[in-house]
Amino acid sequence: MTKIILKVSFVFLFLSANAVTAQNFNGTAVYESKTKTDGIDVTSNDMTDDMKKEMNEKVAKAFEKTYILNFNKFESFYFQEEKLEAPSPGTNKGVTFKVSGSDKKIYKNSKEKIELSEEEFFGKEFLVQDSLPNWNWKLESETKKIGNYTCHKATFIIPVSEEDKKEFENLKKDKNDEKTNLLELSEPKEKLVTAWYAPEIPVSFGPDKYGGLPGLILELNDGQTIILCSKISLNPKSKTEIKRLSKGKKVTQKQYEEIVVKQLGSMKNSKGQLEMHVGN
Repeated sequence: MTKIILKVSFVFLFLSANAVTAQNFNGTAVYESKTKTDGIDVTSNDMTDDMKKEMNEKVAKAFEKTYILNFNKFESFYFQEEKLEAPSPGTNKGVTFKVSGSDKKIYKNSKEKIELSEEEFFGKEFLVQDSLPNWNWKLESETKKIGNYTCHKATFIIPVSEEDKKEFENLKKDKNDEKTNLLELSEPKEKLVTAWYAPEIPVSFGPDKYGGLPGLILELNDGQTIILCSKISLNPKSKTEIKRLSKGKKVTQKQYEEIVVKQLGSMKNSKGQLEMHVGN
């Protein structure tokens, strides 16, 4: 009887230790993001070839970002790493580019199945809350090493949305009507998203909005943007901060998109051109 009690006690302690380890599991992943700018060409009749080259280089640089993902077993917080950039000499010293959404902050909770993000639009702050996306990943048989981790491949196809189709048709119409466009955009196509995840890191999170796989996503490619994990720290001495976002007017993703469309629509002139007035 004594032996049985001792064995049961040992099993209980073993399971309790594992539960504590899982509960305290946390880490940080650093991601480098780079987006192709082949379909974007900044041009104007008033610009020299050198000016066009410099402007396009600045656009490409604006799409190179570093992000941090703090996570534990059930939560994650994704945000852009802040960097001070020294001004570079050139013909357009005062011109800078800010990529929309580049300073994004995303909080996810797999227990509550929610996603929160803070958005700022025309001086107004919004807290966008929605349920976690239900990614329909296809788990592939391929594997590869990323750092010290054996990663497995997963794919997912994102179809072209009706909003993207409508936006492109409006862009074509503006061009046919000889309205000036600073940015020439290519026709939208469905995206094949390829992710490489590490089952050794048992969390269902990843960079940006992506997740839902049986392991942390270390690399992601949607055909236009590549996001690659450059550093991982698991269970560091100082516990990683996971910030539950709360700033701004609370709206759903759909409501936020409707606000943006309405605001942009009110800025169009009688010819359907988007007008922005700077200064007096």
